[in-house]
Amino acid sequence: MEPFWPRRSPHFLACRRAVRAAAGNPCVIGLSGGADSLALVAAAAAEDVDARAVVVDHGLQDGSREVSERAAAQAREFGILAEVVRVSVPTGNVEAAAREARYAALFSHAGAGDVWVAHTADDQAETLLLGALRGNPSGMSVRAGNLVRPFLTIRRTDTLGACDELGIAPWHDPMNDDSSFRRVAIRTQIIPALSELLGGDAVAPLAATCLLYTSDAADDLLC
Repeated sequence: MEPFWPRRSPHFLACRRAVRAAAGNPCVIGLSGGADSLALVAAAAAEDVDARAVVVDHGLQDGSREVSERAAAQAREFGILAEVVRVSVPTGNVEAAAREARYAALFSHAGAGDVWVAHTADDQAETLLLGALRGNPSGMSVRAGNLVRPFLTIRRTDTLGACDELGIAPWHDPMNDDSSFRRVAIRTQIIPALSELLGGDAVAPLAATCLLYTSDAADDLLC
């Protein structure tokens, strides 16, 4: 049975247009089950991209296997092949270790193809601020070698809106509410404070600033 794509869906249309611009090589899509990656998988399916979804189960939370299997099942409902891969995360800096294990798994499954991840303009703004705090302001590019970020020019509101338009329920990672992680603190405290200071949206100018730092793909950050 073919998936049903809503006729009026402005947020999903923004996702589809972003995917259309990035499509080309066969790809593996990193799927967490969250709104961003679910919208990316759905948009890839709607645009007939040669894609597979890989859900990386880090095993860091109770019920992670169930969350991963549910995400894979949602991808299959869109007509995208999906599998769950369990990885081991060493102790220490859990966030960095999980990221490293995740990308290793995705690139291993992609082979010579591309790896797509669902970072948005909101993630771009957060990355700029995180880099600046480390003394190395930088940003992400839409393509860095075989790593592709089709959604880098659209907003998190588009991916959330797309899921709503599609009638799908994304998973909400409880770690995204834990302000002990610097990225979460920047997302939930610093960017809202900057927006209030500006009297408008701070994400757009921050994300635009990142374009100044992404001319050299060798300096691109994994996040």
